[in-house]
Amino acid sequence: MIVQIATLGPLGRLKAPGTWGSAAGLLWWALVVRYAHQKGGPHEFIFDSLVVLTAILLCGVAAAFIGKKDPSEVILDEFAAMPLVFLFNPHVYGGATSFVFVLLGFLFFRLFDITKPFGIKALEKLPGGFGIVLDDVMAAIYANLALQAVSRLWALLV
Repeated sequence: MIVQIATLGPLGRLKAPGTWGSAAGLLWWALVVRYAHQKGGPHEFIFDSLVVLTAILLCGVAAAFIGKKDPSEVILDEFAAMPLVFLFNPHVYGGATSFVFVLLGFLFFRLFDITKPFGIKALEKLPGGFGIVLDDVMAAIYANLALQAVSRLWALLV
């Protein structure tokens, strides 16, 4: 059961599993997480943090069951990290350009997750679920910062 959750069922066995995990995370954000934002305060951040902590545990156990350090079919890490891309960015919560900002955030996340610049690769060396999940969390943080920069530039131009 843990492996099924960590691989998001059949999604982890598809071609380009990280992209599928990210797409599932985007859908999760769109249908569930962004409503925590409407509550105001730190609700969305706390909710995202709890999902990431759960992913660290489940991904670590699933990797041990599978017998690999960071199995490519384990995609709960991308799923859990994807919503972090949109934290604290008002441009993704409605308006005429929100779809463009959401799509850009997804693309930034995939770029940073695939290329692993600025020390992201070093996080993969952490043990167990920490190494599996925290590199994706850092990719999401970088994607968030890039999206924030584009949002601020957009606000200046409009």
